[in-house]
Amino acid sequence: MTTTSAKPIRIGISSCLLGQKVRFDGNHTQDHFITNTLGEVFEFVPVCPEVGIGMGVPRPTIRLVGPADAPRAVGVKDTSIDVTDKLIQYGRRTANKLGNLSGYIFKSKSPSCGMERVKLYDSKGGGAKQGVGLYAREIMRAYPLLPVEEEGRLGDPLLRDNFLECVFIYHHWQQLNQQRLTPKALVAFHTRHKLAVMAHGTEYYRSLGRLVAEAGSRPIRELADEYIAGLMDALRHRATPRRHTNVLMHILGYLKTQLNRDDKQELLELIEQYRLGKLPRIVPITLLKHHFRNHPNEYMAGQSYLNPDLVELKLRGFY
Repeated sequence: MTTTSAKPIRIGISSCLLGQKVRFDGNHTQDHFITNTLGEVFEFVPVCPEVGIGMGVPRPTIRLVGPADAPRAVGVKDTSIDVTDKLIQYGRRTANKLGNLSGYIFKSKSPSCGMERVKLYDSKGGGAKQGVGLYAREIMRAYPLLPVEEEGRLGDPLLRDNFLECVFIYHHWQQLNQQRLTPKALVAFHTRHKLAVMAHGTEYYRSLGRLVAEAGSRPIRELADEYIAGLMDALRHRATPRRHTNVLMHILGYLKTQLNRDDKQELLELIEQYRLGKLPRIVPITLLKHHFRNHPNEYMAGQSYLNPDLVELKLRGFY
């Protein structure tokens, strides 16, 4: 599949990451990878919850204080400022208005938007990175399957690739659900993403396969809900070079009777070089695709792992 999606892929995002001057000090934290690269493909839906609850720009700084499961968002210098309830309610209201998002990028370390490891202070002023931003918590509660990430972690090629893969697969699922879902359509969706799932763990590959095998014998909506929950859980377990290597070797098995000894050896060497971190994954994938053009295989031709959409290929790079 090499066509782009008909509708834009909508991604929620902290406004400051797009260059909007909404930070407490009147500045922004524009991320040029997000604006210049991801922005070419995604339609961003910016939100600044602290401005949204009326704190203004500039504004007093706040921090999280108290237990990890129920912290308060209070002023750093003026502890009489407490915007906990306002941030929680704003998060819940915004979640109802966000619509059909395919992912969300949060501002790291923020007491309102931090996805994880936000500094949490105790009554004595000590702190540990155990908190979650109050607004971000409500968005993730409302959309537990939504792919989420922080801008800082997108600098890690493997974390970035994992997030983008989640976004594109979840977007494909959303497209599938815009029409009448049938057992046949569910099976086709799963078949297209089989190898992608395998890269996250053979246990997920097997369990989702068993689940899809029930298509036609169970209510389709019930089965679909269980399937997408299992799929997104699988994708959150990071695909490692070792797991990718297993998938590449699995793919090579489909060419074992078509390739001569030298061609097989070349592929094996490239896969090993990838496993050792000396080559990006796109190198053995490109050669595998070359051989499948000469020796067509209908199953492999339909695999998103080898044949992603053009926009996905452009962003991910397949490290």
